[in-house]
Amino acid sequence: MALRFLRRWGRDRDGVSAVEFAFIAPILILLYFGVAELCGAMLAQRKAGHVASEVGDLVAQCQSVAASDFSSTGYWAVGSAVIYPLSTTPLSMRVTSITANSTDTTFTVGWSKDNGGALTAYAPGTVLTNSVFTGLIPANGSIIMSETQYTYTSPVGIVIKTAIPFYSVFYLAPRQVSQIPLGSTACIS
Repeated sequence: MALRFLRRWGRDRDGVSAVEFAFIAPILILLYFGVAELCGAMLAQRKAGHVASEVGDLVAQCQSVAASDFSSTGYWAVGSAVIYPLSTTPLSMRVTSITANSTDTTFTVGWSKDNGGALTAYAPGTVLTNSVFTGLIPANGSIIMSETQYTYTSPVGIVIKTAIPFYSVFYLAPRQVSQIPLGSTACIS
């Protein structure tokens, strides 16, 4: 009798799919959330690059800028619009005008503005030592350096448990003048 029960139980296939699903489901769910979180992080990284590109491009098109251009209704609003639908809270932006001396060996900050985030503005007159500037800025010329930092935090946090900072920088030549001054004449109307 016990032998007959064991044979019948060995041939019985009812519930095998449920057991297999119980083994595979956690892996599939983890894979699903991992892909979703990875796509969210990639979106944040690309949008942070777009913010740096767009804000720097808008500044590079001006003949002069004013402090009022760098406000929540000016360039920083553009950055917030580009990063949408992501949160703007972890977005930090900085725009800096850098000039080279006559021998293209010393690079000085003409002006720098930030949106109050993690990237703080450079003090005017600060000498920057970065080999990237050599050959990038012509002698007695200038560039606009636009930087963003976005700290991505996964809304789910199953696979990506810690915040990931993304940093982007763009260098743009002024289009209408050799150096864009910071004064009282606003570029944004």
